[in-house]
Amino acid sequence: MSRPAVAALAAWALVLNAFVWGVSWYPFRLLEAQGLHPLWSTFVIYGLCFAGLLAWRPGAWRHFLRYPLLLLLLLASGLANVGFNWAVTIGDVVRVVLLFYLMPAWSVLLAWLLLGDRPTRNALLRLALALVGVLIVLKTPGSSWPVPSGLADWLALLGGFSFALTNVLLLKLKDTPEEARMVAMFAGGTLLALATALLGAASGLVPLPPAVATGWVGLVLLTSLAFLFANMGLQYGAARLPAATTALVMLTEVVFASVSSVLLGAAALEARTLLGGALILIAALWAAWPSPQRC
Repeated sequence: MSRPAVAALAAWALVLNAFVWGVSWYPFRLLEAQGLHPLWSTFVIYGLCFAGLLAWRPGAWRHFLRYPLLLLLLLASGLANVGFNWAVTIGDVVRVVLLFYLMPAWSVLLAWLLLGDRPTRNALLRLALALVGVLIVLKTPGSSWPVPSGLADWLALLGGFSFALTNVLLLKLKDTPEEARMVAMFAGGTLLALATALLGAASGLVPLPPAVATGWVGLVLLTSLAFLFANMGLQYGAARLPAATTALVMLTEVVFASVSSVLLGAAALEARTLLGGALILIAALWAAWPSPQRC
């Protein structure tokens, strides 16, 4: 296969990943309508993926003994999934996705703290632009200050911060075996969702899962397959395209999430959201855009 053909296939593989994540709010809401809270859904879906990965690479968990930092990756990836999946189920999808994509701003600060990568002037400008955007999104007519106004907002911010930490850790752990990183991420989604669901159930915040039924079990299996293929697309595409190109393509997730949620009545596009979202996306595009020099 020619190099342009490989690059095109890699780009479409990343689009597949972005599409799955962009519309994932819908099956989670369908499962919640059948009595399965998004935390339990995340636990079951990621548990199936985790079990499949261990069946394929049964000794992969031993890498945790050699690379203790994988435990932090497990925690960060798990919190990212818990935050995002829960938030898109209970909140305005467009608002949640935009707050989640404050992730490039968090990455600037985390890369400085964990990798010693001091932010440049342009990086600080991108950070300021993203923060202005998120303040505009958060400023609702009913609030005097632009602060998170509900559980969905807090979960989206937590998910975005955790996802940024996940990306920084993946860079720091780039020399570890790929299967080790995959195990850590799937294990994180499984264990953190289970732990949060159990704590929520004990406090009365999260209802216990319903009895096994053909309807929701079938949807869980289909969603698990979708996430597996999405992860395969990410692994294939990210390994064959420059990081800047990967980041640009992955921003299509915002488009998929926004269009699908508006069409299905799960979000309302207001001028404030559009303006703030535009600033957040401009900052993300600026961060991802390739340049001949470090900026």
